[in-house]
Amino acid sequence: MTRYHSAMLAVLGLIAAMLTAALFYEHVDGQEPCPLCLTQRIGFLLAGLMAFIALIENPGRPIYTVLVALSSLAGAGFSLRQIYLQSLPPGQAPACGPGLDYMIDVFPASEVLRAMTLGTGDCAAVDWSLLGLSMAGWALLGFIAVIALAVSPFVLRR
Repeated sequence: MTRYHSAMLAVLGLIAAMLTAALFYEHVDGQEPCPLCLTQRIGFLLAGLMAFIALIENPGRPIYTVLVALSSLAGAGFSLRQIYLQSLPPGQAPACGPGLDYMIDVFPASEVLRAMTLGTGDCAAVDWSLLGLSMAGWALLGFIAVIALAVSPFVLRR
């Protein structure tokens, strides 16, 4: 197994762990994901899909590493947006909106996209934290780790 294979398998493992944790907190712990949380999940899914394609299509091609990194950078951006919303003083966060399911059924697609990229007041709530980091903070660390793992075969070349 090459260094590239190992790195992409590690990326897939990390992403699987992150998404499993998110689904656990949603379905077992009852934490309803906000629009930004769902957008971050999409970032992990896209990065995982690119890593999977890299393993089966043509291992070692840098284009897949770039696509994994770009998907992760986008997800990290949404994590940073949520961390920003969570840091706002009470009363300065955007107003809470209806649930995303309702928005998808009733609102135009542009409003749903706006909520998923800019967030709502729901995104400012911190319902869970571990070691002082909210779920968005852990997602940001996950995206950074995915990028580091994905580029490691090219950075550590000898």
